[in-house]
Amino acid sequence: MRTDAGSTPVVGRIPVLGVEPVVDAGRWPSQAVPGELVPVRATVFREGHDAVAATAVLVRPDGTDGPSARMTLVNAGKDAYAATLSPDAEGDWGLRVEGWSDPYGTWDHDATIKVEAGVDVALMLEEGARLMERAAAAPGRADADVQVLREAADALRDTSRGDHERLDAGRSEAVREVLDRLPVRDLVTASATYPLRVERRLAAFTAWYEFFPRSEGAYWDEEAQRWVSGTFRTAAERLPAIAEMGFDVAYLTPIHPIGRVNRKGPNNSLTAGPLDPGSPYAIGAAEGGHDALHPDLGTFEDFDAFVARAKELGLEVAMDIALQCAPDHPWVTEHPEWFTTRADGSIAFAENPPKKYQDIYPLNFDNDPAGIYAEVKRVVEVWIDHGVTLFRVDNPHTKPVEFWEWLITEVRRDHPEVIWLAEAFTKPAMMHTLAKVGFQQSYSYFAWRNAAWEIREYLEQLTTESAHYMIPSFWPTTHDILTPTMQYGGPPVFKLRAVLAALLSPSWGIYTGYELVEHAARPGAEEQLDNEKYQYRPRDFAKAEAEGWSLAPYLKRLNEVRRAHPALQQLRGTVFHASDDENVLCFSRRRVEADGTEDLVIVVVNLDPHSTRETTVHLNMGALGRQWWDRFTVRDELTGAEFEWGEHDYVRLDPHVEPAHVFSVRS
Repeated sequence: MRTDAGSTPVVGRIPVLGVEPVVDAGRWPSQAVPGELVPVRATVFREGHDAVAATAVLVRPDGTDGPSARMTLVNAGKDAYAATLSPDAEGDWGLRVEGWSDPYGTWDHDATIKVEAGVDVALMLEEGARLMERAAAAPGRADADVQVLREAADALRDTSRGDHERLDAGRSEAVREVLDRLPVRDLVTASATYPLRVERRLAAFTAWYEFFPRSEGAYWDEEAQRWVSGTFRTAAERLPAIAEMGFDVAYLTPIHPIGRVNRKGPNNSLTAGPLDPGSPYAIGAAEGGHDALHPDLGTFEDFDAFVARAKELGLEVAMDIALQCAPDHPWVTEHPEWFTTRADGSIAFAENPPKKYQDIYPLNFDNDPAGIYAEVKRVVEVWIDHGVTLFRVDNPHTKPVEFWEWLITEVRRDHPEVIWLAEAFTKPAMMHTLAKVGFQQSYSYFAWRNAAWEIREYLEQLTTESAHYMIPSFWPTTHDILTPTMQYGGPPVFKLRAVLAALLSPSWGIYTGYELVEHAARPGAEEQLDNEKYQYRPRDFAKAEAEGWSLAPYLKRLNEVRRAHPALQQLRGTVFHASDDENVLCFSRRRVEADGTEDLVIVVVNLDPHSTRETTVHLNMGALGRQWWDRFTVRDELTGAEFEWGEHDYVRLDPHVEPAHVFSVRS
């Protein structure tokens, strides 16, 4: 781009516009992980009729040029070019597109027309020969390619041959291959270099398992007539099962002291008994605040042992960051200015009308932003120092966005490995902006998207509008969410929703008890009865597995399929296919490597957990990289059954036997 003195920037010699992926004109970086196939697009054109071309270039963190690719014209009417590039390391990369005049493309077009018409034949063939010589002299040209170009130049000048034979020598496949590798480029015009942040693989491809450590190993003491809390030591005994199911992350709900003032009782009741444990989200008591451990769970030595055991099993530990305080949190007395004082002198508790959270005071970031910012950063670093590498942030949309941008940037400076998940069920503008400022992953509205048309529409939004900066995390249920669909569908709906969550998004998670099909709802609410937020909830996983009704093996298989198929490890590339029954959803994900290696998965799901569905699905064969008449073998990754498929295929899915096909396609 050129800038005239005293003027605003003007378009370059070869206009390069609309570069993607770019976030808000480069204000924030687009996101990727090593090995991810990043689709690059741009509009490139020039005046007149000469041929134009484009090259996509990744710029390494050290400023040198990295992988590049000549772009393909994908829409001639809109001058739209596309290519796919893959960064190979973490760091702050850049992306640019170079537009250029293509002298070979121009000659190829003009010479073909003129020789055929008998116009300027000798002139066009000589211009072609000179172009071959110029190309052969390009720095960096391989000796074998130089030989191809020189032989083409000689043939173009060989008057003993016919005109068309001479022309064909300059237009041969060998010449085209040589010039594709290192083209002749004139008037090269580069776009701005836009930021591309490449983070570790887990930032995009993650399987979360959420649990309350106090419930693991909790028991009722008959003699004392009270519950005894689980500890980090007993919670560590659950880690092998989490790892065995193929999850990457053991996510702990808050582990801090719980307030006693206005403590909530079972099912969010306003009156707690003297032995009720309270909500772990009401953080802070005489024992400490956000940088302290609940004494019932153990000491920091116990916590460190828990983290160490997780790492031994290949798990990383995530914890909640819930920036709110119980009325008896130390911050309330030490920093009353961090809260909102009402007209009567009392501190305002949290509200989300009509909900009220009498056991929680929200922070007011406008009263002392410098003090709050510094303290939260200190707290986060306490947990990083104890081995926590992921943070699930509770309700980040109720705190200033600029705070999160500052905090994540500050933490990233010393700890680029830390991953942030936003629990922000809110409007798209806020969700998207949280992602732009640094949250790699975000909770989503997947739990409420049940019909086929809803799922298709939602995925289209996620894979087009925000795919280059936000990974949606799909959770069928959470400790706060149990939708009507999950309440009444039984094991079939738990299976089919797990298939959708695990295979539609590269990030997914479950809340403990999912494998036990826990689906008893509190009347009038979309949440579990006897919610674990307010009481202990020990579970007999061993009994469920021994009796054969645990979904643990099913969840394990889904995570194995995810890991085995690169096509399922990134969000882009989802294609939906038609079905004669709207209750049957069919989608595919395809990934083609630079060497032509293909990974193709086709998923068919019966969305009706109550009835067997028989129908025909109609595949978009072009999207699968095949011709309409092709036949191919598919293998069901869940059952091992094999079928021969083509454009139109019959399916029958009994949800009480198996609600889905997950087909891998043999190339």
